[in-house]
Amino acid sequence: MEKIMYPVWKASGLSGDEFRAVLLDQLGPELLALEPRALRVSVVDSDVAAASGLAQGNCRPTMDAIISVWLDSSVYRQPLEAAIEKYVERMAGYLVTESEPIVNTEHPPQQGERTYGMAQVVFLQRPQRLSEQQWLEIWHGSHTQVAIETQSTFGYRQNVIARPMTYAAPPFDAIIEEHFPPEAMTSQHAFYGAADEVEYQANLQAMIASCTRFIDFDKIDVIPTSEYTLKALGQP
Repeated sequence: MEKIMYPVWKASGLSGDEFRAVLLDQLGPELLALEPRALRVSVVDSDVAAASGLAQGNCRPTMDAIISVWLDSSVYRQPLEAAIEKYVERMAGYLVTESEPIVNTEHPPQQGERTYGMAQVVFLQRPQRLSEQQWLEIWHGSHTQVAIETQSTFGYRQNVIARPMTYAAPPFDAIIEEHFPPEAMTSQHAFYGAADEVEYQANLQAMIASCTRFIDFDKIDVIPTSEYTLKALGQP
């Protein structure tokens, strides 16, 4: 089984909420009819408007949603991509290997409903100063625990891009998915799980110090989204 992630861009005349409706009410049923193993949509809409200050954009224009699908084999992706293309202005696709250091058991997603809180999606490029082995060792080998200890995440998925699946896909190397409580959209103390200013500063500095080891901050995209699970793994 393989996971493919599709960043997509909406038509300029659509609002985020209108695009969400298109993805969930029109595209979603078409994709489900093609019987993927699982299907998830993360979209920038009014429910995460309060988190706009957290957004960072290197890729222009910034993506408006991410569609994740699980298939028995990526060779069977063409019908799904044809369906997606009908409803978006632009798309890119990436085959990824998924690791899930924090499984969302606190607020488990319900099929077709918005997942609790905010789903922050981060697109990374590997710094040229690091080999792939060095980069992964820092990120997975030591940074993962720092991120868990210094943030209020209740879900954390790390997707290493194996290869792009569409023409002219932006040159990303990884996609991170993190679940935060709704308070984190407007409070840095809540984002870093800090009870007071001292703990906040300590967590912030620890996180920045760890991130600078394997991330170039001028080559990162951070997108607050609302996440919808349209079909979970194991569901008929």
